[in-house]
Amino acid sequence: MDKVAGDTDAVQKALVDQGFKSAVVAHGQQVGIEVEIVERNPVQTGFAPQAKRWIVERAYGILMLHRRLVRDYEHLPRTSESRVYWAMTAVILRRLTGATAPAWRTA
Repeated sequence: MDKVAGDTDAVQKALVDQGFKSAVVAHGQQVGIEVEIVERNPVQTGFAPQAKRWIVERAYGILMLHRRLVRDYEHLPRTSESRVYWAMTAVILRRLTGATAPAWRTA
C-alpha cells in the first residue's frame, strides 16, 4: 500500500480477503487508503462468489496465460513487475483493437 499511495492519488479504497487482520486497515488509514475486509457469509456453505473478488481472480487468470508469469522465473522483483505490465498491455491492446485471444487450446 505504501507504493500505491506514493505513486498515485487515484486509489481510494482497497478490498482485502478475510485472512487480513485489522493491522492492514490501520495501515491503510495511515497512507490514506480505505481498506475493507470482505468476509464470507457464515450461513452459506460451499462455494459462494464474493463481491468484487471475481475481478481479482480474472486478473490472476490473465497473468497465468503469459508463460513467464506462470512460474517464478525472474530473480528480481522489477523484472516480474515489467512482465505484469507487458501482460496487461497485451490485454488492453486486444480489447482496444477488438482482436480475439489466440486459440492455442483448440489447435
